[in-house]
Amino acid sequence: MRSPVSIVCCDDYSRAKEAIIEALDLIGGLDRIISSGDRVLLKPNVLAARTADEAVTTHPAIISAMCELVMDIGGIPVVGDCAGITWPGITDEALDVSGIRDAASECGAEVISFEIAGFSEVTVPDAVHFHSLYLSNVPLEADVVISLPKLKTHELTLYTGAVKNMFGVIPLKTRKQAHLLADRDRFGDAVVDIYSVRVPHLAIMDGVVGMEGNGPSHGKPRKVGVVMASYDCVSMDVVASRLIGFEPMSVPTTAAAIRRGFGDLQPEVVGVAISEAKVKFERSTGGIIGRLPPFVVSNLGRFFTIRLYIDLEKCSHCGACVRNCSAHAIEENDGVLQINDDICLLCYCCRELCPHDAVDMKRSLIARSLSFAQRMLARR
Repeated sequence: MRSPVSIVCCDDYSRAKEAIIEALDLIGGLDRIISSGDRVLLKPNVLAARTADEAVTTHPAIISAMCELVMDIGGIPVVGDCAGITWPGITDEALDVSGIRDAASECGAEVISFEIAGFSEVTVPDAVHFHSLYLSNVPLEADVVISLPKLKTHELTLYTGAVKNMFGVIPLKTRKQAHLLADRDRFGDAVVDIYSVRVPHLAIMDGVVGMEGNGPSHGKPRKVGVVMASYDCVSMDVVASRLIGFEPMSVPTTAAAIRRGFGDLQPEVVGVAISEAKVKFERSTGGIIGRLPPFVVSNLGRFFTIRLYIDLEKCSHCGACVRNCSAHAIEENDGVLQINDDICLLCYCCRELCPHDAVDMKRSLIARSLSFAQRMLARR
C-alpha cells in the first residue's frame, strides 16, 4: 500500500501547529499510530549547537507543536537525539542553544541526550555494511518513533531528510566508520543499515525554512514555506528532494533505500502540489570529504582519534563508569580501571556520569582542530 505524502503551506513558524495538524489530517492522523500511554520518541535534527534562525536544527516550534499533539491523544512525548559529537556534552549544549530543550520542557515532555541514555547491540537484517550495530536505547525502547527532520542539503548525501535523520541514534565510533567509507553510495547503504533497524512510524518535515548550499551545517537558510507529513520516511524524502529540485535517485540514502525495498519512487502527494511549492535549492559543493578520493579520506581518518582514559588520581573506584558502559569496555586490571579502546563506542556515557570527573580524553591533532573549528562556528 502506497503511503501518501502531504504538503501544506506554512509561511511562518507561528502557525506550525496548525500546519502540522492539516498535514496529519491529510494522511490519516496521529491516532493511527499512537495509543493512549504510548511512549513516543520525537527525534529532531540536533546536529550542532546553533540557534534556530540558522536553520541547522529542527525549529523549536515544530517540537512544541508535536509534543502538544502527542499529549492531546494520550501519548507520552520524549524528545531526544545525539548531536554530531566531537566533544562530550555537545548534545546538551545543542539542545539548549537551539531552543529545543525549552520548547519540549515547557510542554512537559522529557528531554534525553542519547549520549548518556545507553546503547544496545542489535543485529541488522540484510545489512550491506553494518551487520551489527550499537543503537541508542531510547528509540529501541519507545513504542512509537517519529522523525522530525529539517529540509537541508548535505555535502555527502546531497540532501538530508527523514532517513538520514536516524543517523543520530548511533555512537560516535560508528559514525566515524560510516563517514570513512567516503564514497557517497557506500555511505548511503550504511545509513540505510542504521535506518532499517528502527524504522520510524511517521515523519514530519520542517520545511518552513530549510538550508541550501553547503549543508547540513555550513549552508544558507532558505525559506520554502512548507510542512510535510508521511508515514513513510523514504517516500517523504523522494517528494522533499523533488521539491528542492533534486532527482531522488541521485540522493544516495534514497537510492539505497529504494533498492532495498523501502519507500516508493512515485508516492501519492496530497495537499499542495510539488509544482506549486517547488523552490530550487543551491547544491552543496561537496565539502572536503566529497572532493577527496575515498582512499585518501579513509587513510586520513586513521589520524582522527579520540581516546577516553581514567584519571587514577581522581578515580574513587565507585563503579559508576563500569555500570553505565553499554559496550562493557571498562576492565579492571590489578585493581585499576582501564578503558579498552578497541571496544569503546565513544558515546561519552562514562565521562558524563562519573561523579568525580575522573574520565578524561586525549584527542589527535586532527580531532582537536575539528573540535575547535566546530566550537568557533557555533559561537559565531
